[in-house]
Amino acid sequence: MSTKDANKQVEDFITKFKKEAETLVTDVFPRKIIQLEKINQEMKKTKAGSIKADLNVPVPDPVVFHNQNDSKNNDSKKRKIDFTTGDLDHLTGSKVLVLPNGSVPVNAHIFKACEKLKPLINDLIDHANMVKMWISFLIPKIEDGNNFGVSIQEDTMAEARQVESDAATYLDQISRYYLTRAKIVSKVAKYPHVEDYRQAVTELDEKQYICLQLTTCEIRNHYASLHDIIFKNLDKIKKPRNANAESLY
Repeated sequence: MSTKDANKQVEDFITKFKKEAETLVTDVFPRKIIQLEKINQEMKKTKAGSIKADLNVPVPDPVVFHNQNDSKNNDSKKRKIDFTTGDLDHLTGSKVLVLPNGSVPVNAHIFKACEKLKPLINDLIDHANMVKMWISFLIPKIEDGNNFGVSIQEDTMAEARQVESDAATYLDQISRYYLTRAKIVSKVAKYPHVEDYRQAVTELDEKQYICLQLTTCEIRNHYASLHDIIFKNLDKIKKPRNANAESLY
């Protein structure tokens, strides 16, 4: 492929990209705002306190130790158990290696909400990146004076860059939730009699559901803010320098 052909393909790509990006802002963004608002209203119908999930970790029977020498020695010495014999079958307790009822399930409500939001978060990242590149292609060559329109372009690009960064943190929050929950569940398996660990899982699930609802609002707001700032300044973004000003140089 010659340099001339490569440059022609790049020009065609930029022209096509500009058209797709403008269509994205004018057509796709409004539909995304409506879609996210519907999801937000649906999530509000479910109260955080109603998403409790069974951990499938039973509480074992309490361990009762018997001193075999009670009948011979009635003194007040501490009872001791000989663990050196290896005969501990008579003892019952929690076994962390294998859970008696199988694996610990995820919270189905949280999992369903996360799976619904992750594609929307990925879309926001792609769309913000597309807006950022679209405006960068519209920035004119650097000249002295008449840069008010260029400053609007730069401010809009900064907004799109911030939206892209925020959306990436939403995905990180989801992965950190699962990791934190796994650590607390492992404590439940190790200390099944401690109710605080079980309650901690419930509290974490409720907190995550509220965070997912807030994330839905934030994604909607990001689309709305980008659409608003671009729509209000569309002429300046597309043509940062008017024809009269350009004729002066």
